[in-house]
Amino acid sequence: MKHPIYQVDAFTSKVFKGNPAAVMPLEAWLPADTMQALAAENNLAETAFFVRQPGPDGEDFHIRWFTPLREVPLCGHATLASAWVIFNKLGWPENTLRFHSKSGPLGVHKRPGDWLELDFPNLSIEEQKTPAIISEALENAPAMAFHVPADTNDMIVMENEAAVKAAQPDLRLLKQLGNMGLIITAPGEQVDFVSRYFAPGSGIDEDPVTGSIHSVLVPYWAEKLGKTKLVARQLSTRGGELRCELKGDRVAIAGQAAFYMEGMVHLE
Repeated sequence: MKHPIYQVDAFTSKVFKGNPAAVMPLEAWLPADTMQALAAENNLAETAFFVRQPGPDGEDFHIRWFTPLREVPLCGHATLASAWVIFNKLGWPENTLRFHSKSGPLGVHKRPGDWLELDFPNLSIEEQKTPAIISEALENAPAMAFHVPADTNDMIVMENEAAVKAAQPDLRLLKQLGNMGLIITAPGEQVDFVSRYFAPGSGIDEDPVTGSIHSVLVPYWAEKLGKTKLVARQLSTRGGELRCELKGDRVAIAGQAAFYMEGMVHLE
């Protein structure tokens, strides 16, 4: 059997920047272990699979995401990459599409200037004492952190952008957290806030640009900064910029995308 595959760099307008995602449109779902094996073979932060399948809330497609090690409940950059493929390679005629996912309905809207805007949930956080592994893994970690009950992440807030840039967490220790990822964030110098994201237990040492964590970051910084429209930057080596807006119980996360390649996967 042959299946098309695309690779798109998300949250950037230039190839080799942003976050690369593999995208595989399917006529029908493959077995989960096959999709996991494909994601491991692609060896990118995420591989997205979608099927043209109406959902319970009027969705157009059903989408699932896999890291090299496991399926995840929410992914921003691979959703944006999938939408780019649907709009630009599959000839979707409308300016909006909707995905059904493990995290509920997710919309994507075309915006001027080749920007795509994700409609994602607003995820709440719970303050907690910083887990011992994180305190040990990250020098100068604050005493208090935040847990994201609806996602597999913890978040710590650093004093400034320089501290986020300089952070060198011990990935071997963080891997002991299993599928729990770590968000590091601080106020930005030229943007509203900056972040980095580490999830070695899911096969992602440092993610280049992570759309889904902005479901947490945007409401947090909107409250701290007293504004609903924010510009964010993820400070990985590849880097990426996101235009965000808090809209009540939803978060708009906009980015551009750069097409890298397409091909065909051959399965026996």
